[in-house]
Amino acid sequence: MARYTGPKARINRRLNTLIYETAGAARALDRRPTPPGMHVRGRRPSNYGLALMEKQKIKHYYGLGERQLRRYFDAVSHKPGNTGELLLLMCERRLDNVVRRVGFTKTRPQARQGIAHGHFRVNGVKVTKPSYILRPGDIVEVRGRENLKNLYRGVIANASPDALDWVTFDSENLKATILGLPGASDISLPVDANSVVEFLSR
Repeated sequence: MARYTGPKARINRRLNTLIYETAGAARALDRRPTPPGMHVRGRRPSNYGLALMEKQKIKHYYGLGERQLRRYFDAVSHKPGNTGELLLLMCERRLDNVVRRVGFTKTRPQARQGIAHGHFRVNGVKVTKPSYILRPGDIVEVRGRENLKNLYRGVIANASPDALDWVTFDSENLKATILGLPGASDISLPVDANSVVEFLSR
């Protein structure tokens, strides 16, 4: 699941959400917002089916496998507060998500690829795990190689980054600084997280 390589447009149409942000997948959702397949248009999904779809949104959007999602759920289920919200906030703090949202890349799969290839450092140390959870005070920057800096400057020049209150981004020095923890308004995925919590609690 963390390395889904199938047609991204089908996932966008099936979940009726812009999960994959490539140009072709986005156009497909705009052009044909109905689910793929011949016999699905008249069918109404059950409550179980709806909850499963919401869970699939989280897995595809953040690039999580089933075991990884359940690990995150176990980590937040005993904390005070809304468990669904806490689950999404943990996903928002992933390194690949922050790299995408500040504008280093155009999509999350691109962010995961760049991190896995060692293009980024956190607090001066090369990190190759896209699932690395960032904390307040962490500094994310492109490694010092000139070819990498030129690559990401080109991407940033054509990117449309999200405005984040909890992260500052220095596009000149290719550096993002984590100021604090994200809040509920910073969650970028429209999803019914409470139904996912009920699904995972079974």
